[in-house]
Amino acid sequence: MNNNAPKPSFKKKIFNKFLKKDGSSKFAKEPFNHKSRPRRSDEGEFKERRAQIFSKDGVRDFSAKNARYGRDFKRHEGPDLNIDYLNLEDGQKRIGFSPFQIRLVQSILNAVFVEGKTLDKAYSIFFAKVKLESVEQGFIIKQINAMFSHLSYYAYVAGLKRPSDFSRHVNRLIVVYCMVKKFSVPNLDCEGFDRSGVIKRINEANEDTLLSQGCPIWLEELASKELKELWAAERACLALEPKRFIRANTLKTTRENLAKELSLEGVVTRPVKDSPIALEVTSNSALFRTKSFKNGLFEQQDAGSQLIAPFLELEPGLRVVDTCAGAGGKTLHIAALMQGKGSIIALDTQEWKLSELKKRARRAGAFNIEPRHISSSKIIKRLYEHADRVLIDAPCSGTGVLRRTVDSKWRDSRASLIELRQIQKDILERYSKIAKVGGIIVYATCSILPSENQKQIEAFCNEHKDSFEFIEDKVVLPSSGFDGFYMAKLKRIA
Repeated sequence: MNNNAPKPSFKKKIFNKFLKKDGSSKFAKEPFNHKSRPRRSDEGEFKERRAQIFSKDGVRDFSAKNARYGRDFKRHEGPDLNIDYLNLEDGQKRIGFSPFQIRLVQSILNAVFVEGKTLDKAYSIFFAKVKLESVEQGFIIKQINAMFSHLSYYAYVAGLKRPSDFSRHVNRLIVVYCMVKKFSVPNLDCEGFDRSGVIKRINEANEDTLLSQGCPIWLEELASKELKELWAAERACLALEPKRFIRANTLKTTRENLAKELSLEGVVTRPVKDSPIALEVTSNSALFRTKSFKNGLFEQQDAGSQLIAPFLELEPGLRVVDTCAGAGGKTLHIAALMQGKGSIIALDTQEWKLSELKKRARRAGAFNIEPRHISSSKIIKRLYEHADRVLIDAPCSGTGVLRRTVDSKWRDSRASLIELRQIQKDILERYSKIAKVGGIIVYATCSILPSENQKQIEAFCNEHKDSFEFIEDKVVLPSSGFDGFYMAKLKRIA
């Protein structure tokens, strides 16, 4: 025996385990040759198998795989791609959730009702864990938002009387939602739920204005007191599904060219009347996955919100301060209107929002924006009498955008509104001093309550008659088809 012979490597040992003494594979019927391709025993059988897997167009059919994981749905290739149809025994088609989608909806609702997370946070958590096609994700979001938009309605039909009942009876809400929508009703455990009275409760809920429009009692009491006869129309509009609007980034494109680019990516849009840069998205497309978005050609922004930046009477070369910039939706619009010339100081008390603004500004090609974190009152005082234009997008109740924050209206915010009004008054008092003499200030909110809007401006002007002059204001109500906003224009005169 030659002891000096090299020892076989670990890889060689493993390889040899699968060989017989004659060099053939233990798992093959013919001599093993690692250089040869596996032989097809029957070419006809292979072609038949391929025909089963692939469609006539050469596209692979994943229906078997989807069924294995509970995604046994078929998508309707109509104008609304967010709708999934189930084939019924009678040959008709009906909208419905797949078993997989039911489990995902249960998880999201539990995160909100049991763990106390906001709906947006729950979406971000679960859609990060589960990678879905954009159409499927859009469908789930659309249905859950519809459920929260009319939560009092579905709770009544489900026999839930207190908010604490929601955490224990998520399945009831899902079953009732499916019954009301005429979806295929899932077989879920609904302890103590008597389905025989559902039709009666649906009819009762349809006759009740607040239930049918998904309006909580606290909001009805507050808004009817402030808006009086205007509230009924606005309440009905806030119950509708919100439209999707985008703003063409004029630093890089025009509205017409943007519409063409999006059309090539399968996104259907139409121009918004009386707005040179707004488009309404009428297809259920994943906007943030498009090349147009990644190249900074547009920002998603409500058409009502797009009215605020032009209200500043902007022109290239000015010095502008956006005092409550947040993640920068209006800041980027200001930069576009200034054609990238001049300077914009974007202020906010939360650094993470300014970090997001930096990313968005790079994508949009807006390089004249300087984010500054408000770490102390000195940051504001150093800017006194420095700006040609000042935007004060004040924190507010958000009653004008309740269609987009459907879970927020089920939290009674009347107590916090008292504190909010004081914050608005303080911000207006301090931030207005940033404007130069002759400079323009715009105070804006996404509220439709006069106590946060007209009354704040009226009180401020009465206290500063010698320093500030009221020029004009504008109210955008949800009945316009946009979200609700208020904006007031002031001029510093001394």
